[in-house]
Amino acid sequence: MKRILLILIAISFSFTSFSQNTYKEITVADLWKTWTFWAPSVSGLSSMNDGEQYTTLSRKGELEKFSYNTGDKVETIVRAEDLKIEIDDYEFNADETKLLLQTNYESIYRRSFTAEYYIYEINTKKLTKLSEKGKQQVATFSPDGTKIAFVRENNIFIKNLADNSEIQITTDGEYNKIINGIPDWVYEEEFEFNKAYTWSPDSKNLAYIKFDESNVKMFGMTVFAGQEPKIEENVLYPEYRTWKYPKCGEDNSIMSVHIYNFDSKKTLKADIGTETDIYIPRVRWTEDNNLLGIFRLNRLQNKFELLTSDITSGKTNVIYTETNKYYFDETDFDNIEFLEGGKYFCMTSERNGYRHIYLHDMSGKQIAQLTTGKFDVTDFYGFDSKNNIFYYQAAAVNPMQREIYSVDIKGKKTTKLTTKAGTNDADFSKSYKYFINYFSSTETPVYVTLNDKTGKLIRVLKDNSALRKKIDEYGGINKNFFTFKTSEGIELNAWIITPPNFDHSKQYSAIITQYSGPGSQEVLDSWSFGWDNLLAQKGAIVICVDSRGTGARGEEFKKMTYKELGKYETIDLIETAKYLQTLPYINKDKIGIWGWSYGGFMTSLCMTKGADYFNTGIAVAPVTNWRYYDNIYTERFMRTPQENPTGYDENSPINFADKLKGNFLIVHGTADDNVHWQNTAEFTEALVQADKQFSEFIYTNRNHGIYGGNTRMHLFTMMLNFWEKNLLN
Repeated sequence: MKRILLILIAISFSFTSFSQNTYKEITVADLWKTWTFWAPSVSGLSSMNDGEQYTTLSRKGELEKFSYNTGDKVETIVRAEDLKIEIDDYEFNADETKLLLQTNYESIYRRSFTAEYYIYEINTKKLTKLSEKGKQQVATFSPDGTKIAFVRENNIFIKNLADNSEIQITTDGEYNKIINGIPDWVYEEEFEFNKAYTWSPDSKNLAYIKFDESNVKMFGMTVFAGQEPKIEENVLYPEYRTWKYPKCGEDNSIMSVHIYNFDSKKTLKADIGTETDIYIPRVRWTEDNNLLGIFRLNRLQNKFELLTSDITSGKTNVIYTETNKYYFDETDFDNIEFLEGGKYFCMTSERNGYRHIYLHDMSGKQIAQLTTGKFDVTDFYGFDSKNNIFYYQAAAVNPMQREIYSVDIKGKKTTKLTTKAGTNDADFSKSYKYFINYFSSTETPVYVTLNDKTGKLIRVLKDNSALRKKIDEYGGINKNFFTFKTSEGIELNAWIITPPNFDHSKQYSAIITQYSGPGSQEVLDSWSFGWDNLLAQKGAIVICVDSRGTGARGEEFKKMTYKELGKYETIDLIETAKYLQTLPYINKDKIGIWGWSYGGFMTSLCMTKGADYFNTGIAVAPVTNWRYYDNIYTERFMRTPQENPTGYDENSPINFADKLKGNFLIVHGTADDNVHWQNTAEFTEALVQADKQFSEFIYTNRNHGIYGGNTRMHLFTMMLNFWEKNLLN
């Protein structure tokens, strides 16, 4: 009771100032039409070669140059009036005399897209199309700036800027069969990248991954004419769209790695071994022009190998191997870096129970553990080779916060570069002499500052103080962090948002919001104002909890859900409901829960297996049986259904449909390429056969994000109406 009393005192004190005041009403339109609470930031940031200046892309679509030393604007490199295109993104060539401009972005899946690229000569202001033969993907300058590689229709092309010629270096690309230089659907989604090729440092070779999807089974969905946008050709006869999607236990693409040489015009195949049921999540050049780095991962994802390949023979050598009793986390792949000088590589690893940075020589021998302690390194920014300093982000003070640090190459001297408590994220100059810090906290919207390498403030770039004042007009933030222990003695982190005119002598309905997926974190001291605050204005107390399986608390806490996704998360969410029932200001008969994607999966489990504790639930785009989901993600945590059938079946909402008791709304998009509508279709059929009443809404042609036109307005209005009818009345 002591912990509960402290929370009551804190909440009562925090919101007394609003108890007698009126405030503006938050509306769904504020969130999804007028963007009333949007916090401007600094975007399109890129450091110049000298490390003394940086560029940003303004809202007008102009490319502007600023000084790191002062923060002052130096010049406008590209003016909107000089172009006839709208810039989506940009890249400088090696000597910064040319730009590769991206426009007409058209999304394919989460990270993949097609676009039109243009070459812009800065001095002459000449604008030239990269190719006249159709849209391109992942166009990139060679390191020496003389060539540009890109992918079109699953093949790789090279534009030679010296003579303006375009050559095609692969010819076997074919939709739903062979992909060169870009990942297949499941690699893009679960290994989190969209470019599967890399230039050698001397620009003489291009290494790429080939994906042979021939044996991967097809998944299909119907695409209707719809609206916003309307697909005219689908008006009478809807399109049946298919793509390769490997589900749990099913075949993946067969991988191969190739190196194209520009002098010989020949392609060499690297030796990655005879086992084909493996993953190649990255290829990355070492500092040696003749040595390509290849990342190899077994099907179970618990054995990682770093290979180097001699590009003259294709022969490979395994220089480093790491095994894990659970799985190797995919977020570590982008933290493996070959250091300047060619003698070392660094990486992040959970090998000692927490994610830390390690230094190895090129034989794979560990030279030093650069960071130590019972905390997780949460991001790696890079290595300053001039001063032998590494820069990184960590949750070293508190799992719910992030700080920026530096550490020397021996791991002896660690320096904290940020002082504000909350969430800090950095973008360093190429010289590592400066960094731009993106800070926010529960009380502070995005606050962007320019700092030197010691953390000293040079200039505030964005403070969003006007937005912070505006929030008070809407009743304030009203958010507090707390922890509680479950009946098993597990301490969980959580936050609570109360209504502006909170009265601890009254009882309120409670809504638990959560995601709960492996390694995720929702209970974070960072800026967020919107939907949860709207619900609080309507009279709900909103609670978020990070259950077991979530991140920044070490490997054992995160990976203890291994082979049983959903089991311990459900237990912890039920424990949260039980804890809320002990609070005198919570109506124990009116506790709701909602979530999207993995959060929808957890909502579905809580409304069935935990039906005695939850009155109302909303599941958006939920997984309802992991057998329906892709194999890279699911097998990482669950192994295959053949190996672990009970792990799949005992935590599938479909198998507990008969336990549903409360008010339940399930929502899905018909064009969800990620969590297929199949999940909702099969779950709702199980509910029907169990004679359970529920509400369902399907959004035509909408993907996993469920947006476009008026869609978000409709979705959140519908959810608000559902809460008001069933929980907030």
